[in-house]
Amino acid sequence: MTISHSLQLRLLLDGVIALGPGKADLLRGIEESGSISAAARAMNMSYRRAWLLVEDVNRCFRLPLVETSTGGARGGGARLTENGRAVLARYTAMEAAAHDAVQADMAYLSSLLAPALQR
Repeated sequence: MTISHSLQLRLLLDGVIALGPGKADLLRGIEESGSISAAARAMNMSYRRAWLLVEDVNRCFRLPLVETSTGGARGGGARLTENGRAVLARYTAMEAAAHDAVQADMAYLSSLLAPALQR
């Protein structure tokens, strides 16, 4: 029997999620594709939702994490700033450290779950 568990790290600023798993995935997608719309499509998310999330992260940090450009033959694009790459790298490292830190506790708690929840 395999029990799955997950740990989600969220950085809150005045009740707004400045950075969490979804925003981190969006930032990774922007970094890989060079486009907010392409990153949104890959996540099955509307462009509007992705744009609002980008606005949130840019507003929550002193320096923007994402820069956009307009125009051009392909209609512009987006990229992570140096600050954006640094924040994403640190967040990813924090996720890994948190995951490693709770493995024994998660295994213990999983062993105490009721049989109906262990399926």
